[in-house]
Amino acid sequence: MINLASAAGVREISARYGLQAKKKLGQHFLIDGHVLSKIIAAAKIERGDFVLEVGPGIGGMTQALLAAGANVLAVELDRQLVPVLENFFAGETVSFVQGDILRIDLKEILAERSGVKVVANLPYYITTPVIFYLLESEINFESITVMIQKEVAQRMSAAPGTKDYGSLTLAVQYYADVELVANVPTNCFMPRPGVDSAVVKLKLLPAPRVDAHREKLFKIIHAAFGKRRKTLLNCLDSEGFGGGKAALAAKLEECGINPQVRGETLDIFEFARLAEKL
Repeated sequence: MINLASAAGVREISARYGLQAKKKLGQHFLIDGHVLSKIIAAAKIERGDFVLEVGPGIGGMTQALLAAGANVLAVELDRQLVPVLENFFAGETVSFVQGDILRIDLKEILAERSGVKVVANLPYYITTPVIFYLLESEINFESITVMIQKEVAQRMSAAPGTKDYGSLTLAVQYYADVELVANVPTNCFMPRPGVDSAVVKLKLLPAPRVDAHREKLFKIIHAAFGKRRKTLLNCLDSEGFGGGKAALAAKLEECGINPQVRGETLDIFEFARLAEKL
């Protein structure tokens, strides 16, 4: 059996089927088995688990998931790769769907499933849209473990008051607990990407973290981070919240928030209280 998570394996499969990584699709094949093991461990893949894999590429992650005993449904955009994958994994507990994950009706595909675990090595250019498509899909995913650009992973897992903390952090925290699993340097891929990657695990909450009107909550969050050097009072006032600075300052103080702080110091619970008040 060819080890698809190795440089030699990628070369052999590429030569056999005439494959070449497509830059326009952001294809970078993972060739480090140690990193794969960390992903499998973080996702807690056990025999009999049902896994939705997004972007199997040349099949390295698929091979590791099957070795762990998972049943895999893999969605791959590249039409050229799907028949290669079907041929290589013939007889295994995996099925492949050719298509764009953002356009596929996951509710229909996963209608009879519960506790589905998502594992993905996402192209950088679609990282955020795919993650939020999954988070907002109303499907009972147990967890989402993804390889993404390191910078985005740091923003997702950031703490209040840090430079990486922002609206993306809060948007993810609204739906899930976030764990930064591992940093992955460029030499773990073929071809090498231009920036480092990281693995994050999102453990979905049974309900949103805060009981607040979602649209109002995120309008306030986006306003608070719109001009990071400004105080929270000035940011919200410039977006028309609160009916004037004096009234807005009073409402902030009623929420236990100093009007002169910056938005990046507030956690999601403080933003939820503020959304209710405003």
